[in-house]
Amino acid sequence: MFVRISIWKERFGQAKRPPLTLKHLLVSLLLAAGVAAAQQDFGNVQMRVTKVAGTVYMLEGAGGNIGVCAGQDGVVLVDDQFAPLAPKIREAVAGITDKPIKFVLNTHFHGDHTGGNAQFGSQAAILAHENVRKRLKEGGIIAGIEIKPAPKEALPVVTFNDRATVHFNGEDIRAIHLPNGHTDGDSVIFFPQSNVVHMGDDFVTYGFPFVDVRSGGSVSGMIAGVEKVLGMTPPDVKVIPGHGPLSTPDDMRRFVQMLKETRALVARAAGQGKSADQMKQEHLLAKYEDLGKGFIKTEAWIDLLYAEATQKTGAAGYQNHGHADERK
Repeated sequence: MFVRISIWKERFGQAKRPPLTLKHLLVSLLLAAGVAAAQQDFGNVQMRVTKVAGTVYMLEGAGGNIGVCAGQDGVVLVDDQFAPLAPKIREAVAGITDKPIKFVLNTHFHGDHTGGNAQFGSQAAILAHENVRKRLKEGGIIAGIEIKPAPKEALPVVTFNDRATVHFNGEDIRAIHLPNGHTDGDSVIFFPQSNVVHMGDDFVTYGFPFVDVRSGGSVSGMIAGVEKVLGMTPPDVKVIPGHGPLSTPDDMRRFVQMLKETRALVARAAGQGKSADQMKQEHLLAKYEDLGKGFIKTEAWIDLLYAEATQKTGAAGYQNHGHADERK
């Protein structure tokens, strides 16, 4: 199934590049689980390099966006996509600078952001929140798919609880933990001198976001995290989303507004005694219908919001609903 989605242009502003395809999002999900059959797509992946500001660049390939800080001291990578793409990532970085890669910062543990850890860990120190190391080391379940424990060489060697700073290339690169948003190990990466922030998957542009409830994520935590970042950054900061084109604080505000409005609609209906199925039948989120044509379906988003509103511990419908059809 090769369905094109162009959601952000209609709901969150003008698209800055051709729309994502469901195929690309699906490949990210499957490869996070190590499904070898999807690896054939990597031969056609091209790394797109965008100069963001100052020392910072953005690489787009397959999986999460990569941040690159390049300067006299060397290179810092923020996330590293998938293992088979490591040569292409190195080639893209070589087109920016001939300096070596010294550090890799992981925004969270999902495989489309950490898949290259083992390849880069031999030459660079990997830093991440302590929950990233824990979840990579133990493995687990993502969207109903079993994830095997990562090898030793893919594990972060430096972890932190709340925040860490790397003083490099004239930048005070700050990693700050955002608890219980996309996962329980999320970090956003600030480049204050260049006026850039990498949001990881706490801010994406493909529609309703994937909130990994099984790994400690929550919609309320995601809202709080994005609002925290908005309060910490200047109005002209350049925003690298976890997935999608280079963005702005206004894009993040519209994203938060959508999260709040959909959460309020479902909570209000739940308070009136309506079930999640009734909300779906009544097209409760009709205003955001286009967002539900993306990676996360409207029905799955309602399941998640309903579970959170009613304080249910499991959101099995969200974890599995909407993915089965995409795997066909």
